Amino acid sequence: MAWVHDFNVKVANSPVGRWFQLEGSGHPKERKGSYFFTELRAGIAAFFAMAYILAVNSSIVSDTGGTCVCNGGPDDPACKVNEEYLLCAAEIKRDLVTATAAISALSSFCMGLFANLLANQFVKNASPVSLAPGMGLNAYFAYTVVGFHGTGLVPYSVALTAIFVEGWVFFALALFGLRQWLARAIPRSIKLATSVGIGLFLTLIGLTYSEGIGLITGAQDTPMELAGCSAVDPDTGLCPDGDKMRNPKMWIGIFCGGVLTVLLMMYRVKGAIIAGILLVSIISWPRGTSVTYFPYTAVGDDAFNFFKKVVDFHQISKTLTVQRWDIAEYGGQFGLAFITFLYVDILDCTGTLVSAF
Repeated sequence: MAWVHDFNVKVANSPVGRWFQLEGSGHPKERKGSYFFTELRAGIAAFFAMAYILAVNSSIVSDTGGTCVCNGGPDDPACKVNEEYLLCAAEIKRDLVTATAAISALSSFCMGLFANLLANQFVKNASPVSLAPGMGLNAYFAYTVVGFHGTGLVPYSVALTAIFVEGWVFFALALFGLRQWLARAIPRSIKLATSVGIGLFLTLIGLTYSEGIGLITGAQDTPMELAGCSAVDPDTGLCPDGDKMRNPKMWIGIFCGGVLTVLLMMYRVKGAIIAGILLVSIISWPRGTSVTYFPYTAVGDDAFNFFKKVVDFHQISKTLTVQRWDIAEYGGQFGLAFITFLYVDILDCTGTLVSAF
């Protein structure tokens, strides 16, 4: 289209085009095939491919309970049914959606502006590099360090302090070139295996009950077994034999989210993954069904009222600047969490870039 070509030419001739070395900008190192609308389409595709992180990251981290205080008593020590606590956790989740969106936008903007990585620099028709919270480190933070609803060894605020310190140390390593040295020192096989391991870990989470379809659960004689029941036994954590593979949410996840997506990808349908995500999401919207995301409970009503706003900017109220620096009581666990966060961060970032390009 003529107007698209003209607009690409105008952008290329502008300071923006010269900064990003677009074709036609006159830059000595201009990149052939890089046009404004080409990069814009790549950016939009990258956004839709990673937008799921807004929901999944907030869901995983909010399982810690954040700064909410559990008063469930001996009958409900983890506050699994405590209404007040669950409403507080829902507010934490919205805080984390805002935080995830903000940090993803800022980091992706800085990656494009300062690193100047364009779509055609690596693979033809590939998307530019976008950044978001790590989908492996957050699960370790939530389920191992802090624990479900704060039942782990380290409180949320102390673990958040470890993340904060680790982030600055990671930044310093990159600033002084040590991260680049570490990236070269790590064998390529370890880099590739890291991304595979993180993917398997996330797959396992997606198959369990906390943030998945509930296909598997823990077992006594084996590490895990098939589940698919409506709810696990609260005393044993196992799935009752007579109720296995009966949960409709599991079958929707398998066929609508899994099989359909695979078929669309086999036939090279653009946006196959997005289509699967949208279908499962839309199925979960109607209230009064066995698979709804908005049951007729206090928590469901609260979530549905927020959902009806469609567009909203949720102000962070419970998770901003809540680091706790009196860590003497948790010194050993704090150190272990810090070292693990830093180690996984280095391998995660390096492995992801190596396996992608």
